[in-house]
Amino acid sequence: MVYSLVYTNQAEKDLDRIDKVMAVRILKKMDSFVKLSNPLVKAKQLTGFDIPTYRFRVGDYRIVFRKDIKTNCLVILVVLSVAHRKEVYK
Repeated sequence: MVYSLVYTNQAEKDLDRIDKVMAVRILKKMDSFVKLSNPLVKAKQLTGFDIPTYRFRVGDYRIVFRKDIKTNCLVILVVLSVAHRKEVYK
């Protein structure tokens, strides 16, 4: 199965606000997760959401995302938010 990433406008703004070195590290890590046959094995499912929501951990940052299952061939990981661990769950 092929995976791809779609960044929301808020996720792009979040990446612009953080340190550039860390932003590059996050982008590289997201690319490596997407290349896995099942990226969700590296993710943790979050509780308290109606739609299944997951997070990846990259250092002190958390990438919160949802999996789009509308298509049969392509599953898109939509990155909802990129924030420091003390702010991401607010």
